[in-house]
Amino acid sequence: MAEHTRSSITIEAAPAVVMGVIADFDRYPEWTGEVKEAEVLATDPAGRAEQVRLLLDAGAIKDDHTLAYRWVGDNEVHWSLVKSQMLRVLDGSYALAPLDGGVRTEVTYQLTVDVKIPMLGMIKRKAEKVIIDRALAGLKKRVETPPEPADGTLGDTGDGTGGDAGGPAKDAAGPHDGA
Repeated sequence: MAEHTRSSITIEAAPAVVMGVIADFDRYPEWTGEVKEAEVLATDPAGRAEQVRLLLDAGAIKDDHTLAYRWVGDNEVHWSLVKSQMLRVLDGSYALAPLDGGVRTEVTYQLTVDVKIPMLGMIKRKAEKVIIDRALAGLKKRVETPPEPADGTLGDTGDGTGGDAGGPAKDAAGPHDGA
């Protein structure tokens, strides 16, 4: 079995909000540093992505690849490589666990990467760790700091403040980059 890298982070939002961001592939270029383009190629009967094309620029790894997604319930998603110019393997998953009655979420990201060019295992594991850490930090920031409306104004929450009350997004449009 191939070696993998795994890391977790706690996000101050319900699992459904976090998964909403993970599942919104079209918005990945807005919040992930590595994904420059994302295109959903196929969806399942529930409307969730089954195949996604991603244009990735992660420093040493620049690639145009397609991933197949498998959704397990509402709190888990797995992906595997369909085709790639540079990668031999790109398998990963997000697993979400509700905390504190579902108001917080522990997100665990697991990733296995293998490139077509020779590379020491130690260097591959380091690259996986960097990808995971950046993805989890980006996901946390995106979920806990919702984007401003396109016009740059804060939305009115009806609480008399004229703003968004500073809380996390109640609904998310959201995705995942698979890298």
